[in-house]
Amino acid sequence: MFEDYPVKEDAARVFEVVRGGGVAIFPVSVGYAIVGHSDDSIERMYTAKERSFDKPCGNFGDWEIFNKIVEVSDQAREIVRVITQEHDLPFSIVGPFVPDNPVAKSLPPFAFKNSTKAGTMDLLMNAGPLHDEIARLARENNFAVVGSSANRSLTGSKFVFEDIEAQVRDVADITIDYGLVPYHNDKGLGSSIIDLVSYETIRVGCVYDQICDIIKDGFDIDLKAITAAKG
Repeated sequence: MFEDYPVKEDAARVFEVVRGGGVAIFPVSVGYAIVGHSDDSIERMYTAKERSFDKPCGNFGDWEIFNKIVEVSDQAREIVRVITQEHDLPFSIVGPFVPDNPVAKSLPPFAFKNSTKAGTMDLLMNAGPLHDEIARLARENNFAVVGSSANRSLTGSKFVFEDIEAQVRDVADITIDYGLVPYHNDKGLGSSIIDLVSYETIRVGCVYDQICDIIKDGFDIDLKAITAAKG
């Protein structure tokens, strides 16, 4: 995945731009992402995407960030470990978070408001080596990296850089192009998002069926049935 690309160097470049208040676009395994941290960068990102401010951003995370910042049951924690480590799948989770965690506290007010919702946080995990390296830098520097898919809102994830709309590309202070991402699909699906408290599906993603099978077989939890019942 992203072999022959300077992942560590590009991650460092992206992180420095974001830490300096800028906007970055780059590939993760499930599509191209757009991220920032400062209030100005988040506002620019939302405006370029034409995204409703009622929809929060996701946060870049890894196993260590997840364990320190998200408060869920032991069973939910084990589900995340199995999906991301044993099966090596990308996974976005939503759960209650620790507001005093240094990564969360690093966000300025507007960015914090738009990357959390009702005491919960969306964390993208295991989304390829560039994502993971940026998440590591965020953790080690106690500096949150938050964002969304690099596309106009509701148009689907973009799997090659050229498909990102110009109005979105143009807002970025740095762009990284690695060509076609691994989990490309003809439906524009990004990561699957699961609520780790209710086990409701917030968004069906590119490996959703695999995630459902893993959780049903290993934990006797039927995500599809839970989501259908709530619908």
